[in-house]
Amino acid sequence: MIEENMLDELDYKILNLISNDARISFLEVSRICGVSGAAVHQRVQKMIANGIITGSEFWLDLRKIGYQTCAFLSLHFSETANLDVIVERLKEIREIVECHSITGEYDIFVKIYALNNSHLYEIIQNRIKPLGIVRTETLMSFKESFHRQFVFEK
Repeated sequence: MIEENMLDELDYKILNLISNDARISFLEVSRICGVSGAAVHQRVQKMIANGIITGSEFWLDLRKIGYQTCAFLSLHFSETANLDVIVERLKEIREIVECHSITGEYDIFVKIYALNNSHLYEIIQNRIKPLGIVRTETLMSFKESFHRQFVFEK
């Protein structure tokens, strides 16, 4: 793992630019930063090698392609449950887009997209509950107000 002080102001500027727009060219980044394209390329490769940058992606608005229900589920499993195995099984449910191990009353927190409320119910009853859930709490999202990458101020 790279230490924070190993990144300088230019690294943070590059991270902000490429995390805000995965399609931005290194040439454009170099122009904005006032350095050569080779310098940008070398720094990005260093950050990839150190696991700071783990990929690039396009974000989809799933509601615009039919997935009208977004929900957050808090899941509590039995004391004897193997959470690592459960997480692997949750990965098999394609509608689950995020999974977090958490503190507090529940064990796992997931973000899930479904076509509608009936589809969500089917996923919970037939694919999640059989994993050994003792208790759940479901929070429905009416609207995603914003979605963003972390922005550095260095």
